[in-house]
Amino acid sequence: MTIWEMLAVFAAGISAGTINTIVGSGTLITFPVLLATGLPPVTATVSNALGLIPGSISGAIGYRKELEGQRRRVLKLAVGAMIGGLTGATLLLALPSTAFETIVPVLVTLALVLVILQPRISKAVQRRRESTGATARPDGGPLLFVGLMLASVYGGYFTAAQGIIYLSLMGMLLDDTMQRLNAVKNVLAAVVNSIAALFFLFVADFDWTAVVLIAIGSTLGGQIGAKIGRRLSPTFLRALIVTVGTVAIVQLVLR
Repeated sequence: MTIWEMLAVFAAGISAGTINTIVGSGTLITFPVLLATGLPPVTATVSNALGLIPGSISGAIGYRKELEGQRRRVLKLAVGAMIGGLTGATLLLALPSTAFETIVPVLVTLALVLVILQPRISKAVQRRRESTGATARPDGGPLLFVGLMLASVYGGYFTAAQGIIYLSLMGMLLDDTMQRLNAVKNVLAAVVNSIAALFFLFVADFDWTAVVLIAIGSTLGGQIGAKIGRRLSPTFLRALIVTVGTVAIVQLVLR
């Protein structure tokens, strides 16, 4: 890489770390930049996954206050994230890129619709619980576990917008604040990135320069994102998710 390419990758890492912590979809910033430096698509994807691990961990640490009292929930959902992430990483090397590229925009669109409708769905679910006397399961039950595991398959494959899918699913099935759910999202993203990266270390090619630059940049971005994200109101955070997700869909369709 030239010095200018290195600076561009580093800046993309900061941006990706920030936006991943707040919403998700940071890969849509780093991935095109890595391709512009001349890296092949699979090598760029693998390098990106490795580089974003510190950023995901940094974001989770930044949201540690919101994680208080969620230990059992996080541990259970993390198991599904690990299984899904490893499956997705395996598919990245086994399937042609066109296989997932076809369905990705559909998944992200569905996630955005769920985010928009989440307040109404949550109120409807709450009314039903009150009428039947049922209580919300703190871990979301089997439906959330399976849903997040499937989302993690996609996350292990490409990672873009996986955070949006996580938030949409948890928003519907968990009775909690958006900020606390965002904290869980950051942990699950860190788990998926880490398990996929460990797999890639042994079976795939990657560029160490890109990995280091994104790692340093995303670590800084993770702290920036945590400071910004926790100050956002639920309404603004939901609007930001929809905006970023819409941009993600456009990029994925046009790419």
